[in-house]
Amino acid sequence: MAEIMMPRLSDTMEEGIILRWLKGNGEEVARGEELVEIETDKATMTYESDQAGVLEIVAETGSTLPVGALIARVGTGSVGTAPAASEGTNAADIATADSDEGPASGGPAMGQPEPTPTALGDASAAAVSAEPSHGAQAPSSEGERVKASPLARRIADESGVDLHTLTGSGPGGRIVKADVLASTTVAVTGIEGVATAKGKTTTVDLSRTQQTIARRMAESKATIPDFTLQIDVDMEECVELRAQLKQISQHEREPDSPGAREQLKAPTYNDMVVKASALALREHPTANGSYRDGRLQLYSRVNVGVAVAAENALVVPTVFDADSKSLGEIARETHTLAERVRSATITPPELGGGTFTVSNLGMYGVKSFTAIINPPQAGILSVGTLAPRAVVHEGELAPRHTMTLTLACDHRILYGAEAAQFLARIRELLQAPAALTL
Repeated sequence: MAEIMMPRLSDTMEEGIILRWLKGNGEEVARGEELVEIETDKATMTYESDQAGVLEIVAETGSTLPVGALIARVGTGSVGTAPAASEGTNAADIATADSDEGPASGGPAMGQPEPTPTALGDASAAAVSAEPSHGAQAPSSEGERVKASPLARRIADESGVDLHTLTGSGPGGRIVKADVLASTTVAVTGIEGVATAKGKTTTVDLSRTQQTIARRMAESKATIPDFTLQIDVDMEECVELRAQLKQISQHEREPDSPGAREQLKAPTYNDMVVKASALALREHPTANGSYRDGRLQLYSRVNVGVAVAAENALVVPTVFDADSKSLGEIARETHTLAERVRSATITPPELGGGTFTVSNLGMYGVKSFTAIINPPQAGILSVGTLAPRAVVHEGELAPRHTMTLTLACDHRILYGAEAAQFLARIRELLQAPAALTL
């Protein structure tokens, strides 16, 4: 029989958790068929079988195993009794995450994820009944397959809630996160302690994604000798450019006319920052490098990561070759990537390969902040809010749209003068944004 080992699903993966078997013990498996859901340090991913035959499950649901460990065998003929996955095992039972649980975007970047995630870091599996139902779902009898979203099932498992006792309020009577939270005062894994002067204490376990973020933040602060530079950017011309682009994007053809297409997305100010950063990175290759084992690694591609806040985590999808893409292409791509993060359909290739990161908290009214460098990158650019401020312009005090950029640098790679030139070039491109449209 062919052995199936715990796969390495990301470049930083060392071990994985078996969340759910999508095929049952003794079932026929086809090559390329979805076999098992595995949680890594970056995301929850579906692994497809590279073998065809009868499945013999070795690793039980919930097992944490290192990369390369045996998890199953696939061969011919019947199999004996082996540890089977808990709950249903039909691949048709996969369900999507709750549509009402999408995260906001933006935030300082740390940690980034990488076959297809079913949900970001926090999701286990859920089942969907073959027949639709109407209205709320009545509590299920013990042993019956419960319809629940991945996040609801995960929270229920961690907080000890029996899904059979709940009534679903989601589509088709599916149990969603709100149903689980309403049934308990502990929304996630918690161990309630005795009351103290601080009140009742609840200890919350971190998800694997949160653990990775915590580890990488600590690693960054402990190992990277960083320094920061800050600069104010006159965004008045960018404001005018975006107004023009919005007018163009709103001019769409009649739906029934030949060649009708979807309305274009006008580039955001963050898209302009991404494009300006990419062009500046091309001119300052050291800023597009990393420090490894006493050497500098300089990359030929300029891949800019854009921080997006997910459910209790932070994900950094990548805009590849951002220096060679038009502003419109970047706008469409960042919009799509953010939507895929929120809908938990982001894929591993879209989450790796970044050479620099842009993090934006401006939408929350934050004037400036210093994000933590995402190792091994040379730096990270923090974007503050864009707002009219009184500045001296052409010798007179005038209101101008201004934005503050903060660059955190690894001093082993970037020195002060070069970092200042790099940041100044980003400002120059934003203050004369016609170059961004070429």
